Amino acid sequence: MATLACLGLGYCAQRYVSEYGGRFAPIIGTTRTAERAAELAARDFGGRRVEMIAFDGMTASRGLLAVIEQANALLISAAPDEQGDPVLGALHEALAAAPRLSSVVLLSTIGVYGDRAGGWVDETAALDPANERARPRIAAEQAWQEFGRRRATPVAVLRLGGIYGPAQNALVNVRSGRARNVEKRGQVFNRIHVADIAQAIDAAFAHRAAGVFNVVDDGPSPPGDPIAFAAELLGLPPPPAIPFAEAVKTMTPMAASFYAENRRVRNDKLKQVLGVRLRYPTYREGLRALHAREGES
Repeated sequence: MATLACLGLGYCAQRYVSEYGGRFAPIIGTTRTAERAAELAARDFGGRRVEMIAFDGMTASRGLLAVIEQANALLISAAPDEQGDPVLGALHEALAAAPRLSSVVLLSTIGVYGDRAGGWVDETAALDPANERARPRIAAEQAWQEFGRRRATPVAVLRLGGIYGPAQNALVNVRSGRARNVEKRGQVFNRIHVADIAQAIDAAFAHRAAGVFNVVDDGPSPPGDPIAFAAELLGLPPPPAIPFAEAVKTMTPMAASFYAENRRVRNDKLKQVLGVRLRYPTYREGLRALHAREGES
């Protein structure tokens, strides 16, 4: 069977392995510390284990170099920084020479589009991020696409909306009292359930896809809507609405930066080219499913 290397075994990669990991053997993942690597190696992901290697984003061990030499498919979710993409930075020569590598999927963000004043964007839109945090993502996308062109290896860039799923959703926040119902006139966000991210990754590998794909839901909506819907599902009163001008005073700079960008993102290419049919087209279907399986919410 084919070997899968997950460079950054985070929330999305874990869900992918849990649902679709049976297509690969072995599966190798990386994380930044030996302690976290040991923890993840002991876990069960959909009935299978992942071989884990510590990778600090700077130095490639002999073990990791050997993995790259054997890998057929790469799932990249390790975040880039101002110094560039850590995987390409530390492993470029090994990746360029990898004899079996036939497909790469890179997880990115719709934050690369910046602010569009609530207007619609698709994959053809120019990139104009509103915050500096997205600029390394653009550089990483471009570097991986150039890598793919030089090697004639397909690289699919998946630009993700706001991720939610088990243990990471509005139900959890409302139940714990952490939810904030922030009101900002005209503001909308696209979201995406982690299970739909997993099937997008699988479709990209199955098609040996190249190019950029928006992985978002069908219904961009105001920030307070999922919170109010989650409260309704739980039979709890929704948190009181807080005007953005008040809420921003106690937000972290990162949280506030999300409200500086307002756009509606199309997902037609995901459906038409990769054939993905969203399990959870909006937050309503996603939250209902999570609520129905209380252990996952």
